[in-house]
Amino acid sequence: MATGATGTAGLPAAARGVLPGGVLPGGAAPRGWVLRDRGDRLSLRVDGRGVLVCLGLVVAIGVISVLTLTTGDYHLSVREVVDSLLGHGSSGTDFIVRTLRLPRLVAGLLVGAALAVSGAIFQTMTANPLGSPDVIGFTAGSATGAVIVILVLHGSVYETSFGAIAGGVLTAIAIYLLSFRRGVAGPRLILIGIGVASMLTALNYYLIARATLGDAITAQTWLLGSLSRRSWEQVRPLVFAVIVLLPAALYLSRRLSMLAMGADTARALGVSVESSRLALLGVGAALASCATAAAGPIGFVALAAPQLARHLARSAGAALLPAALLGALLVVASDLVAQRAFAPSQLPVGVATNAVGGLYLVWLLARQRRRI
Repeated sequence: MATGATGTAGLPAAARGVLPGGVLPGGAAPRGWVLRDRGDRLSLRVDGRGVLVCLGLVVAIGVISVLTLTTGDYHLSVREVVDSLLGHGSSGTDFIVRTLRLPRLVAGLLVGAALAVSGAIFQTMTANPLGSPDVIGFTAGSATGAVIVILVLHGSVYETSFGAIAGGVLTAIAIYLLSFRRGVAGPRLILIGIGVASMLTALNYYLIARATLGDAITAQTWLLGSLSRRSWEQVRPLVFAVIVLLPAALYLSRRLSMLAMGADTARALGVSVESSRLALLGVGAALASCATAAAGPIGFVALAAPQLARHLARSAGAALLPAALLGALLVVASDLVAQRAFAPSQLPVGVATNAVGGLYLVWLLARQRRRI
């Protein structure tokens, strides 16, 4: 499902997704249909299979959300949850639903969507399934910023979140500058990112080893990735960030699709390659940093969700909207399992997503082996 919507009047026909005569490059007929405004300034290509995949993911998210809000130590009916959301519930129900469960659910949805879209951007830019922010160092940079605030500056929760965002953005800038050689090539970006991530991970463990026991436990718990005890004060900044960054990513998705065809082809279609890469890198790094700041470094979502979304939608492009929905579903479903599977004990959501990621890697390796 194509989700980009940008100006098209000044671009050649191929840049609008079709060649003269109404066919895709290579002679294939375009799937779905194209929505345009009367002046042909904006267009949106809608793929039927992508729409069905998105609808299915929305239904699955709805089911998981209902289970999250109704089950737990205090079981609630659907009607009690709805009354509470509408402001007609009892004080006890309001506390359980609107203070304890709903902020955690919203945080999980937004964190999953942000990580998945960030992963889709970097995997498409680098033309490599390993090009996700948790592999190429951006989430490691966020983790380092948070660990420094926790262990060195002894900051508050909000200062830790700010440190995570600052660490992720500074790491993204450093990786971009180190990778720049008359442009940024995907393999170079990945290799340098992996090296930077290794050094930052070593720094994190060094700081933890030198810290007091209490501070070390706090830092290590944060590094596992958790949605526990999330409040609206912590969720609201993430809401604002996603409201700004996710539409920006969707707006840039057309340029991202053109960059996936190669730098020379993108230039021929009128795309400013380096400025587009820089804009996409900034949006992707900001999404990963904000998600990490809100919940810690939750692994494998940015790696697996974009690939699975493309597989489900059978899309050759980034499939940002299906990826966002699938990332949200993976995080909230993993968090539900982490809360309920070992009750009354609760696992951090990062433990569950790592387990899902391990299964994904096994599936990916088996799939690649069948192709050989």
